[in-house]
Amino acid sequence: MKIGILGAGRIAGTLAETMNKMPEVDCYGVASRDLEKAKAFAKEHGFAHAFGSYEGMLADEKIELVYIATPHSHHYQHMKMCLDAGKHVLCEKSFTVNAAQAKEIFRIAEDKKLLATEAIWTRYMPSRKMINDLLDEKVIGEVWKLTANLNYPLCDKERIVKPELAGGALLDVGVYPLNFAYMHFGDGVSKIQSAAQLTDAGVDSENGMILLYQDGRMAVLNSGIHAKSDSQGVFYGSHGCMIVENINNPEAIKIYDKDRNLLREIKVPEQISGYEYEITETIACIRDGKPECPSMPHAETIKMMQIMDVLRAEWGVQYPENIESL
Repeated sequence: MKIGILGAGRIAGTLAETMNKMPEVDCYGVASRDLEKAKAFAKEHGFAHAFGSYEGMLADEKIELVYIATPHSHHYQHMKMCLDAGKHVLCEKSFTVNAAQAKEIFRIAEDKKLLATEAIWTRYMPSRKMINDLLDEKVIGEVWKLTANLNYPLCDKERIVKPELAGGALLDVGVYPLNFAYMHFGDGVSKIQSAAQLTDAGVDSENGMILLYQDGRMAVLNSGIHAKSDSQGVFYGSHGCMIVENINNPEAIKIYDKDRNLLREIKVPEQISGYEYEITETIACIRDGKPECPSMPHAETIKMMQIMDVLRAEWGVQYPENIESL
């Protein structure tokens, strides 16, 4: 399938290198507002075409699927452009700035009979099923709590610190602990308690979230932009604990007994980068005429956005009207 990348930053580069190793992908084009940047990207990553405008790439009838790798603040606008041009869309997380924008994108995609899906890679990885299978097997007994965190020193990144780019920890890294909890503990959340520290610019720099479940379980999550954390996801059971190393791209699953003795260590399958799973599933769904990807249904994207809308409102994190509106 001929794929174009909209945006030529770091994530786009990792994606391009992944796509180059996937026989089902034709690395067709890359678009940047700076033509020289697009040309340099195309040369470095072996793309056939470079475009100096997004509109120019979207006008190329040969492109079937567009990967959007721009800041959160522009996802809604750029997805609308792609859908209006008749292109299927795979968009970086967070999918939009708010739930209303996500709903509108899915409405447009449905009207145009196109696929639009969120590229939150952990939803598509085989590690997701591996973790859930182990929980179902009760390898650590009855599980009552999970903790998950993702923190990186990101204060030098404009897209993180500027409200006009929908900055803050939540939409960039906090979305991963939230998805981790919902992937592995499900939907039965009765209440969410939270707190956040805000920067002088008004975006969240550190946050903590507690999810209380109807059946008595609890998930304790945090994310931040000042320091590097262990990035672990930990499940606490009646017979021991299970640790997922790196919830952002799981590397191994370790099972311990009640005395902290390591019983098993399970490696995840070898991969190109981890991005290949979302690309493979998206292509397959487009070929099969499916309107959404089973690994990240539209309802799940909307749910994550709704939760983050509520959290931002509680914390007082407000973005400019021009990026919040439809």
